[in-house]
Amino acid sequence: MSIEPDSILDFWFEEAGPKKWYNGGDAFDAEIRSRFESFTIETAAKLRRDGQHKWEDDPNSGLALIIALDQFPRNMFRATKAAFAFDDLALLLAQRAVDRGYDLKIGQDRRAFFYMPYMHSENLKIQDECIRLIDMRLDNANNLHHAREHRKLIAKFNRFPHRNAILGRQSTPEEQRFLNAGGYSP
Repeated sequence: MSIEPDSILDFWFEEAGPKKWYNGGDAFDAEIRSRFESFTIETAAKLRRDGQHKWEDDPNSGLALIIALDQFPRNMFRATKAAFAFDDLALLLAQRAVDRGYDLKIGQDRRAFFYMPYMHSENLKIQDECIRLIDMRLDNANNLHHAREHRKLIAKFNRFPHRNAILGRQSTPEEQRFLNAGGYSP
C-alpha cells in the first residue's frame, strides 16, 4: 500500500485524535508501527540522502511529513533511542514549512504540529522560537504552557532529563533529583 499525505493526516486527526495521542497505549503504538513504520524509515533515509522530499512543496503534505518524522517515531519506538532518531529531520522540515508560511495556511486545530519539532528540540534558541511561534501564530494557551515548560527544562538542564536513560546519558545529581521528584516530563 502506498502512503499518501491524506492517509497520514486522516489517520492522525480523524481516526486517532487527542484521546489516542495522549492515551493510546500499546495498541495505538502498534497500529502506527504497522501502518507507517516502513514509510517513516524510508522517508527519513531519503531526506538524509537527498536533502528534500517532494511533499515539502505543499502545506498539507508538508504537515504529513512532519507528523511522520516527529510524532510517529515517539509512538512506534517508545522508550527507545529510535523515538528521537528523526528529530533533526522533523525540525528541518518544520523550519522550512514555517519559513514558507505553510503553518499559517493550516487551521488552528492542526497548526500546532508544525511547532512540535521546535518543542522537542534540546536547543534553547529553538525553544525560544517555539514560544514565539506559538504565542504569535496559535491561539492555544495549553500549547503555550507546554512550550514554556519545555523551555524551562532546556534553560535549566540544557537537555530533557527524562531522555537521559533512554539515550544512555548520565544524569547529573540535579537532574536525578528533578526526575526523582516527578518533575515535568514532556
